[in-house]
Amino acid sequence: MPSRPRTVPRPVHDPRRDDCPWCGSKRLRTRLRAPDLRHRRPGTFVLDECRDCAHAFQNPRLTPEGLALYDVRGEERFSRRRLRATARAMLPFPEPESWLDVGTGSAAFPATARELFAYTAFDGVDPTPRVRRAAAAGRLDEAHQGRLTSPELLARLRGRYDVVSMLHHLEHTREPREELAAALTALRPGGHLLLELADPASASAAVLGKWWHAYDQPRHLHLIPLANLRTELELRGCDIVTTDRSSPHTPHDLSVAVFRGLTRTRLHHAALPAAAVAAVLDRTLAPVLSRTRFSNAYRVIARRRPG
Repeated sequence: MPSRPRTVPRPVHDPRRDDCPWCGSKRLRTRLRAPDLRHRRPGTFVLDECRDCAHAFQNPRLTPEGLALYDVRGEERFSRRRLRATARAMLPFPEPESWLDVGTGSAAFPATARELFAYTAFDGVDPTPRVRRAAAAGRLDEAHQGRLTSPELLARLRGRYDVVSMLHHLEHTREPREELAAALTALRPGGHLLLELADPASASAAVLGKWWHAYDQPRHLHLIPLANLRTELELRGCDIVTTDRSSPHTPHDLSVAVFRGLTRTRLHHAALPAAAVAAVLDRTLAPVLSRTRFSNAYRVIARRRPG
């Protein structure tokens, strides 16, 4: 009886690189070594940082097979109040006819934004089946399962939207520059790109170390400094309309750090009550911290130049 051919397992990591994926510099330093603190899956992950442009990136980076293995596309969770504040940032501009939310997951953001933009059609794109369930539940007008960078999908969506939003999406992508290019392709000339990202310059990263929630290994493949993103968008034919390092702050640095720290020790029974106290402290300090270098996120609104 002939033996079955052996299936060679595919690697979960790309080869380690010796240059920055953003600027090409070889002046790298190790910024972080951390395990999977969220799901406690095996493995240690490394974030390197470029000494020239300050871009931080997972090195070695997970392959597509590795991303599937670690199930890193878990949905970001934000309060309805927080999502509403993000949507309100677009109120000063003409009301859009069509809006695409990239990495929308279960479409919590479009469902909230619709309360402020009642005459806007909201579509969503996401690689998981959640996007189709969101459309079936009425939270989206159109659902597109896949990646926006897919040539077939992008050909259908080219130039369709007045607004494209990417909220804490670029951190999860293997090639953030390709994602930005795809988002601008889906925009009409004169349309607006709404971006929110974790801020790698946050002082919380230095204070909390591996317990800082925005490191979130192995889910976050890139941490992009604001200056780098601004420059990239300008080179791609955009005008930067607004930047904001205060409003996008999410007040859960302390509570997440306390909970994850205690659940990895013999004090795990104290994790929930201690995290609850830390959550109160997070919310109490948020109005002050959001206006300092402890703010943990930033927002950019960019306009695609006509022509």
